[in-house]
Amino acid sequence: MKYLWKQYACALLAALIWGTAFVAQDMCSDTIGPFTFNALRSAIGMIFLGIFLLTRDVIRKKVHYPTPKRNQKALWTGGILSGIFLSAATNLQQFGIGDSGGGKAAFITTLYIVLVPIFGLFLKKKPPVTVWAGVVLAAVGLYFLSIKEGFTVATGDLFLMACAVMFTFQILILDYYAQKADGIELSFVQFVAMSLTSALGALFENTDLSAILACAWPILYVGIFSCGIAYTLQIISQKGTNPTIVSLLFSVESVFGLAATALILGTIPSSREWIGCALLLGALVLAQLPAPRKKTKKAE
Repeated sequence: MKYLWKQYACALLAALIWGTAFVAQDMCSDTIGPFTFNALRSAIGMIFLGIFLLTRDVIRKKVHYPTPKRNQKALWTGGILSGIFLSAATNLQQFGIGDSGGGKAAFITTLYIVLVPIFGLFLKKKPPVTVWAGVVLAAVGLYFLSIKEGFTVATGDLFLMACAVMFTFQILILDYYAQKADGIELSFVQFVAMSLTSALGALFENTDLSAILACAWPILYVGIFSCGIAYTLQIISQKGTNPTIVSLLFSVESVFGLAATALILGTIPSSREWIGCALLLGALVLAQLPAPRKKTKKAE
């Protein structure tokens, strides 16, 4: 039980880091291109984890710790696949933040909590009725949060909705491969793939060195904490735990994101957006609740 509480604490800490990272992402959205931003943050996360892994191996050799068996196929397959989808998700997110703002982006991004069980249908996993109720509530919440007068949707909101779909695939991939490979090594390979794919997109962006230096601290924060630490905590928390509880803890990211952008950037949502946030948060929680048990007749 103590072990499980440690896993759940990792999930909550990851949500806190991701939520506050929306502030750093918002600060850089108008200064440097999304691909450049994510190429730099993922490269920093990769270097951070690489140093950690090298240090861990040196310590293990000194104390004669037995080297655990590694499933190299699962490590590289899972790491590359999750890295590609994470790259797509984070770049779509960065495009969307520039138009929608960090607070709203935090809530729309967290829709992956509702989408994961829906996409599980293709894996022959039937979602409970609470998930479908959460989907309906999420649709209403998105209406208040994203639909403007005249029934138009902001371009940034569309990017963020697509981002939530990409995060859904990344979570499902990690849910499978986290059981087969070392969590930290899997996270390292994930950021190798993310940094390379984002760097390809960055080649088509015009970003000068002065703009990068102006965003140095936010990039370092998301690189070390959001990438290097939080995404590693995600993998660790998904390994051998109850996915319902872990997903619910991840969804708190949206609350942290809205609070952080309001306190630090002074971005206060409108009353309509507050209603949308409340409905969307309710949908996230509802989607993770267990389905009501059917009453069974007592045996005569």
